[in-house]
Amino acid sequence: MILGASSFAGSFPELRQEVDSVELYIPKLDVYDGTRLVKSRIKEIKDIFSTYDMATSIHAPYFSDVPTYPQELVIDTTYMNDTAYRLMTESIMIAEALESEVVVVHPGRINSNRKKSFEGMVEGLSRLAEFAKDRNVMLGLENKEGTNTGNFCCYASELIEAIERVGSENLRATFDIGHANLTCGGSQSKLREFVKAVSEYVVHVHVHDNSGVLTPEYWGDFHGAPGSGVVDFSVLEELDFKGVYNLEVFSIKDLLAGKKMLRGIIG
Repeated sequence: MILGASSFAGSFPELRQEVDSVELYIPKLDVYDGTRLVKSRIKEIKDIFSTYDMATSIHAPYFSDVPTYPQELVIDTTYMNDTAYRLMTESIMIAEALESEVVVVHPGRINSNRKKSFEGMVEGLSRLAEFAKDRNVMLGLENKEGTNTGNFCCYASELIEAIERVGSENLRATFDIGHANLTCGGSQSKLREFVKAVSEYVVHVHVHDNSGVLTPEYWGDFHGAPGSGVVDFSVLEELDFKGVYNLEVFSIKDLLAGKKMLRGIIG
């Protein structure tokens, strides 16, 4: 197991002391001026990590309707215009430059015609996977929370279907246990079955906790420290995964709690 953390959790020097990998959230790194990539900022980040003995992953821009998210970087992989496609491919190129292990991508949104929307997502992901293949970059398609009915790939079956429809060795799964817990309504037996179903596809893991129920804020997806919700993290043993377990939390305190929890279960 390789312990990682989101760049939301603390500064790079702080994270360096606690984990072996950092997931760099493109929308929160100040690497864009509107939709223009600031290449000097990428160089700064590359220079920082060249002095750290740390791996990195990249979280590409995604769909968000919260006011703190930069609206210029809202991406719906169901339908990507030229600008959206460029933004996504730039994340892949950043990963190539930083030698990042995985680029996390979100599935698309369900529009008025579900079948057509799904086909649009598969087409978009196929284009991205082909681009990633040419640069030896792995994409991890993330399962989303089923409490938000506008999301694709909440359930294991649909996540697997999307990956298999694309049919690229460069598109696999980022398993998000917090999202899966919400999809499973907090049922740990259902969560365990979810983990078993996706295990062979997983190249990256997101770890955080919640209560497994819909709430007025964030669809219940509050990204709590492991132990603050109802998730039984022993279900992660079903993955038999040796790669990065990325603690997707928002503070060093929560990161430390997550480290303790994971080490007690997975070792």
